[in-house]
Amino acid sequence: MASFIEYVIRQQDRILASLGEHAAMVLTALTISIIVGVIIGYLITYNKHVAKAVIYICGMLMTIPSLALFVFFIPIFGIGARPAVAGLVLYTLLPIVRNVYVGITNIDPAIIMAARGMGMTELAITLKIKIPLALPVAFAGIRTAVVMGIGLGAIAAYIGAGGLGVFIFQGIQRGITNMILVGALLTALLTIVVDRVMYLIQKQAEKMVN
Repeated sequence: MASFIEYVIRQQDRILASLGEHAAMVLTALTISIIVGVIIGYLITYNKHVAKAVIYICGMLMTIPSLALFVFFIPIFGIGARPAVAGLVLYTLLPIVRNVYVGITNIDPAIIMAARGMGMTELAITLKIKIPLALPVAFAGIRTAVVMGIGLGAIAAYIGAGGLGVFIFQGIQRGITNMILVGALLTALLTIVVDRVMYLIQKQAEKMVN
C-alpha cells in the first residue's frame, strides 16, 4: 500500500494528464453519440419497421469487440484519439437510441391525440409533451452510455489514444503492478463518480416531470 501511494505521488503529473486525456476523449465521443442517438431515436418513432432495423443494427455494433472496432477506423483516421472517438460513438449508440425510442413510444397516445386536437403543432408536441415525458427513460439510456464509454475508453489506449488505459497496458507489459492499479482504480473511480452524478440529475429530471 505504501509503495502504491509513493508511486501515485511520484507520477501525479502524468496521472492527471492521462485523466484529462481520458475525460476529453470520452466527453467528445459521448457528446456526438448523445446528439446523434437522440435524433435517431426520435426520428424512428414515426416508423416501427425502420425502428426495429435501426435498433438491430445498433445492437449488432455492440457485438463487435471494442478493440476491433477501434482498429477498423485506423485506416480512416490514423492512430490516436480520433479512431477511438469514432469507435466509442458507435459503441454507445444503442442505449441512447433505444431508450429515446421507448420513452417516446410509451407515452399514452391519448395525450398526443388530445394535444393535436387542441391545435398544437408537431414541434410544440415534441417540445412540450414528448421530450418532458420521455426524459427520465431517455436519460437512463444516456447514463448507461456514459458508463460504457468511460470503461471502453481505457481499451482505446491500445491504439495510441492515451488516457488511463495507458497505465494498464504499460503496467502489464512491464510487470509493474502499481501502474495497473492506477489505471484500473482511476477508471473505476471515474465511472462511479460520473454515474452517481448522473443518477442525481436523473432523479431531479424525474421530479420535474412528476
